[in-house]
Order: sequence, then C-alpha cells, then structure tokens
Amino acid sequence: MVEILACGFLVVDIVVADIDRIANPGETIFVHRGIEISIGGHPANVAIDLVKLGIRPDIIGVSGAVGNDMFGDFIERTLRSYGLNVFLQRVNMSTNKNVILVVRGEDRRFHVEIGASRMYAPSLVKKLIERERPRIFYLASGILDQVDNKIEEIFRTAKEHGAITFADVVKPYGKGWDYIIPAMEYIDIFHCNDKEAVNIAHTESLEEAIDFIIERGVKLLLITMGGRGAIGASKCVRIMQKAFKVRVIDPTGAGDGFCAGIIYKLMEMKIRNLDKLIAMKEELVRMILYAQAVGAMACTAPGTTSGVTKRRVEELIGDQGKELLMSTTIREWN
Repeated sequence: MVEILACGFLVVDIVVADIDRIANPGETIFVHRGIEISIGGHPANVAIDLVKLGIRPDIIGVSGAVGNDMFGDFIERTLRSYGLNVFLQRVNMSTNKNVILVVRGEDRRFHVEIGASRMYAPSLVKKLIERERPRIFYLASGILDQVDNKIEEIFRTAKEHGAITFADVVKPYGKGWDYIIPAMEYIDIFHCNDKEAVNIAHTESLEEAIDFIIERGVKLLLITMGGRGAIGASKCVRIMQKAFKVRVIDPTGAGDGFCAGIIYKLMEMKIRNLDKLIAMKEELVRMILYAQAVGAMACTAPGTTSGVTKRRVEELIGDQGKELLMSTTIREWN
C-alpha cells in the first residue's frame, strides 16, 4: 500500500533554458546550456521531488497515461529509476510532450502536445484509491478528458477512503474552468497560481477569487505568484509570504516543487486532520515557507526537479527564512 498517490498527466519535457532570446524566423541560435530532455507532468515532478527531499519511494505511487512509444518508455524508466511505485496506463496515442523555451529573466513559454493523458481512465484512478487507500491523494487535472469529466466522483471516492485530498490544475484543454468547481467540496488542499485563481472565479480580483474558492468547500487554498511569493487561505486566516530570492534558470518546476514541499511537511508532521493544521497558524506559515523553498530550488537548474535537494532547501531557509518569516502577514478572517 502506498501512502502518497500522485495521479494526473505525465509529460516529456524538451527544455531550452537560460537563452538570451527567441530566434527570429529563419535564424539559427546556438544554446550554450544545451537542450535537456526530462520527465515532466505534475505527479511525476511532485513524486521525484519528494524522494529527493527524503521521503521513501516505496510509499509513493505515480499514475497516469502514456503512449506505446519511446517517450512512454522514457517516463516509465525514469520513474522506476527513483524506486517509485508506477501505475501506468498504456494507450494507443502519443505520449504528451512539451517544448519549453525559457528566455533569461522571462517566464517560461510552453508548447504542448496533448496526447495520451486524454485517455487516462477514471476507473483506474478509483481502483488505485480503493486498493491503496493513500493518506494523501494528489490529482493534477485540466488536460485529462475522461478523468476531468469524473473529477467530482474521484475526489469524493478519495475522501470516502480517508485521504487528505490535494488538487492541482493547469489551463483546461477543450473546456472551461468550471469543470473543477463541483469537486471543490471534496478537496482539502487546492493549489493554483494567481492567474488561474481569477480565471476559475471569473473575476479580476484575487481577493474575490480566494473567497469564491473557499466558499465552495476547499479547506486550504494555496496560491503561488512566482517572484511575488505565496498566499495561504482558509475560512479563518489569510497568510501572505514574500518569495525567496534565487537566480532563476528554469521556473518550470516551481509549482510542483511547492506542492511537494507541502506534502513533505504533511508527512513529517503526521497530519491526518487538516482542520488541526489550519488552526495552527504558525505551523502553517512554516509549511508554506518550506514549500516556497522547494519551489525556489526547482528554479535554479534546467528541468523540473534537478535543482531540488534536501540540503539545498535547508540551506536556503537558513539563509533567507528568518527574514521571510518576519515579513509574513497573517490576517484573521471571518
């Protein structure tokens, strides 16, 4: 039985990072850092980060759909190389791929082929939940046609089997953001960025977006904002924390690193009742700090996970953590 089950879309990332600019039409640019090919997709990144932070791989499961192709083989081989439990669905579609261009000082540019993840079966996800009974169930959605259509049922199943439920999202493909709203009453932790939050709530105000998501049942909303830091929100508290300062090479894995940091702390603190954690405001602040440090380290090397190690995360907190804690704002909320 696994204690952490991470499900969702799996991707092969083709990363061109730390470049001066995008080539003009017809122009050739030589990239000094090379072109990296690495595993991607939220559940894979989160699981690998957790192993690199010190969580035993034998208690982590990863599931998603991949094609019967060399890219699917690469994903399976990479996941197994970390000692993870791998529950893949092989389908007759090409494996998802993402060409990522990162100009120095700018946000990433994604060019995504959505393939096998569209065939990921809700029945497999529910079967894994019922068989493994994980303590933490993490699902990244938005480009999972069949799973997204059954997402309320899937999160309800996870709650019925005693899991802390953790939702992450990407820009939906072939549908609007409303697909996730019915599932919110069964979601304990919801992660998105600030742009995604306002799109989900159909508002231009981030504060209104936070209220919208919390009112629909999410217990703990975590919003990451890149270099502007992170927000933690519940029915009773709003936490605003500034970001760590690092040299950004590739920000692709920042959000997944953040989510891995949250899950790591949930495991370390042996949290089974999220309400108790939310009531411990100072512990929640430190959890967000740790998650931000993992996300920051993920930005310091090409690819989604190569910059993350437990030692580097702890060193970053040692260097900058005290200052960030002192500047963190905590507002009581009614």
